Amino acid sequence: MTTFFVHPQGLCESTSVGDDTTIWAFAHVLPGAKIGRNVNVCDQVFIENDVLVGDRVTIKCGVQLWDGIELEDDVFIGPNVTFTNDRLPRSKQYPAEFARTVVERGASIGGGAVILPGIRVGKSAMVGAGAVVTRDVPPFAVVVGNPARITGYTDTNGRRTLAPAAPEPVVPAVGPVRRLHSVTDMRGSLVAAEFANDLPFTPERFFMVYNVPSQDVRGEHAHRQCEQFLLCLKGSVRAIVDDGTTREEYLLDSPSVGLHMPAMTWGTQYAYSADAVLAVFASLPYDDSDYIRTYADFEKLIAEE
Repeated sequence: MTTFFVHPQGLCESTSVGDDTTIWAFAHVLPGAKIGRNVNVCDQVFIENDVLVGDRVTIKCGVQLWDGIELEDDVFIGPNVTFTNDRLPRSKQYPAEFARTVVERGASIGGGAVILPGIRVGKSAMVGAGAVVTRDVPPFAVVVGNPARITGYTDTNGRRTLAPAAPEPVVPAVGPVRRLHSVTDMRGSLVAAEFANDLPFTPERFFMVYNVPSQDVRGEHAHRQCEQFLLCLKGSVRAIVDDGTTREEYLLDSPSVGLHMPAMTWGTQYAYSADAVLAVFASLPYDDSDYIRTYADFEKLIAEE
């Protein structure tokens, strides 16, 4: 027998509510809603029938969860966040099926944000207060503004990993960052690399990424077998590497400093400067089947190793 609390001025018509959940005054939960354990439903929240709420979710005051919305475990929804489920709403006209909106586990949505129908907010992402989210938010991304744009990323504990840029890249003695041989004199600068000695593998493919608007993001995938070596030839790029356990962010702003991404590494590149040119050396020829394109699939494969 489940034990949950409903305030005397609250109305909960659902019987699918987990233990230790609290439903406060003037909140209304319809019969078909499913709510997990230890959920906090604050005052003046409305939850429709086709709604799934996971465990340990916080839903602050003035939020409406319409049909088709799913909040996974440990999600935070700030006050007066507005969810929508119909891109072309008309009075008394209903679609055959409402768009499904999913907020993945550990994500937070700040007060007053607007989430358009059919959006997926990725694991541990953070949506800033007042943001208008018109496209899917990648896992761990920090988005703000109207329309919402990526301004940074969080680590696996939900903290910002973004560090202030340094005049010279800090290169550790060991790890994924490698410094190539460079020479500078009055004639200019030269960077040289012998593939067999200076790179962690002998490349079989090369491509460049450039003319990327600074607000856009590249990467957001992993490879099953292919390794990559990233080198910013001009300008600067921020690169995140994620092995499924730890996430690290690096500033690439020198053509003499590269970043090694082994196979089974989730990679993200963002905050391109206007003049950025990113060179990528790959250990294998292009193979679409080698790509892992969703973070959920990446996590599953990591767990199977």
